[in-house]
Order: sequence, then C-alpha cells, then structure tokens
Amino acid sequence: MRIETSFLFDLDGTLVDSVYQHVLAWKEALDAEGIDLSVWRIHRKIGMSGGLFTNQLLRETHGEISPELVERLRRSHADAYQQLRAQVCPLPGARELLAALTEAGTRWAIATSGRMETAAVNLEALGVDPAKTVVVTRDDVKYAKPDPDLFIAAASRLGVSIEHTVVVGDSIWDMLAARRCRSLGVGLLSGGYGMDELERAGALRVYEDPADLLLHLDEVAARP
Repeated sequence: MRIETSFLFDLDGTLVDSVYQHVLAWKEALDAEGIDLSVWRIHRKIGMSGGLFTNQLLRETHGEISPELVERLRRSHADAYQQLRAQVCPLPGARELLAALTEAGTRWAIATSGRMETAAVNLEALGVDPAKTVVVTRDDVKYAKPDPDLFIAAASRLGVSIEHTVVVGDSIWDMLAARRCRSLGVGLLSGGYGMDELERAGALRVYEDPADLLLHLDEVAARP
C-alpha cells in the first residue's frame, strides 16, 4: 500500500518573501521601547513564536521581561508590519508549487508562528483564502516553534498522520519542530539561514526556494 505524503508549510521566508519586513518591524518596535538590539540578532530569532522571541531578545539585552512589555512589543510589531505590507510578495515558485500539489491531489497546509493579524497580510499576497485552506497560526496552539504543536495541529486538521508529512521551512526553528514531531524536514534558503545550519537542525534536503523545491519534488514526495 502506497503511503501518501502531505506537506506542511511555514509561511514567512518559505512561501512569502517577508522575513526582512518582520525584522524591520521588530526593530521599530524595540527602538520605540528604547531597546537597542542589532538587526542581525533580531533576524536569528525570526520563526519563533512572538512571546518566546521577545523573551529571548530581552534576555540578551538584560531588560525587564514583563507581560505588559511583551504585549506592547507584539502590538507595535504588528502595526509596523502592516505598514510594510506593500513590500510583501510570494517567493518565486510559491504559487506554482501549491497549485501543483493541489492538482496532484496532494494535501497541504500552512503552519505559521505568526498570529493571524500579520499572517493575513502574507496569505493575501500569496492568494490563499484561509476559509478554504488549512491554516494554523499562533492563535490556535499553546506553544509555537520550536515546539511541534503548529505542525501537529495542521496534520490533524488535514486528517493525516504527522509521520507521513513533509515540513517545509526556512529556519532552524522549523527543522527542530519537524524533528520533534517525527516529520521529514525540508529546508529552504529563502529566509536567510544557510544550508549547514538547516541540515544541522535536521533538514534532510535543502533547496533554494519554492521554485527549486518544485523542480525536485520527486526527491521528497511519494510518486503518484
């Protein structure tokens, strides 16, 4: 009996070119609170849940970590990201990859550490209707990446076994979450992480972007 492979996609840096807009939005939010942090340090945390992200950043700066500050930063980031929405666009091959999977009858879902308030910008740019597609956001789970809850929830909504899924992501947090739920991790370089980093975090294969993955889809998916 052939086992069907389903795909669980991260969103930022995986299907949508939005990582650096998130970095700039976080930088603006941090600056507004008088928190001085280099842009490269912010980038290294993109892909985590917002709460874990801010806690780690504040720990690095030895700042006070209060629930009120974390919430202010989250809201400021969301507002700043909305102002950059015109810059957000699909990564090369993203729409074509999703269309090819749909045409082949392969089930897929999106699982993002972002909340819907920011994910909606990306979904609109991608042309994905969350009312017709399985989309799991930070609003839907207790813990986000690097915990596996987002991907487990997405597989559950698709009605598939998590062990028969391929997690596609651009960050080490995606790959760590994939390992923790026994899914196959496939990394993309389109979010700024290097091949060695993604492979060390558990990626079995690494491709440049969605277009490159589409060209090599037979390497990670069961043949029809």
